[in-house]
Amino acid sequence: QVQLVESGGGLVQAGDSLRLSCAASGRTFSTYAMGWFRQAPGKEREFVAAINWSGGTTYYADSVKGRFTISRDNAKNTIHLQMNNLKPEDTAVYYCARRTHLSGSYSGYDYEYWGQGTQVTVSS
Repeated sequence: QVQLVESGGGLVQAGDSLRLSCAASGRTFSTYAMGWFRQAPGKEREFVAAINWSGGTTYYADSVKGRFTISRDNAKNTIHLQMNNLKPEDTAVYYCARRTHLSGSYSGYDYEYWGQGTQVTVSS
C-alpha cells in the first residue's frame, strides 16, 4: 500500500517562501514520477509541478515557473516543492501524487496515488 504524507504548509505573507515535503512509502519510489497539484476553494484541482523518476526532468505550470522548484531525494523517498515569492493566488491545498510511470504528466488523471494535502495560505 502506498502512502504519501505532505508537510510544510502554513500561513505566510506575499513574497515569502515555503518548502513543502512529501514522504512516500514503498521500496520502488525511485522508479516512479511524482507531482504536486493544488486546489483552491471553489476551483478545480490544477497541476503545479512534476518530476521524473531520476529527477532529471521537471515540469511546471506557467503560473509557478521561475518561482517554484520541485526536487526529489530517492534515498529518502521524498520530494520537495520550494516555493519562492509566494502570491495570494497561490493559496490552496497542495497535494502530492505518484504516477506509476517513469515520466511525469501534467494531468492529474495520470496519477494513481494521492496524499491528504497540506494547506498553504498567502496573505497580501
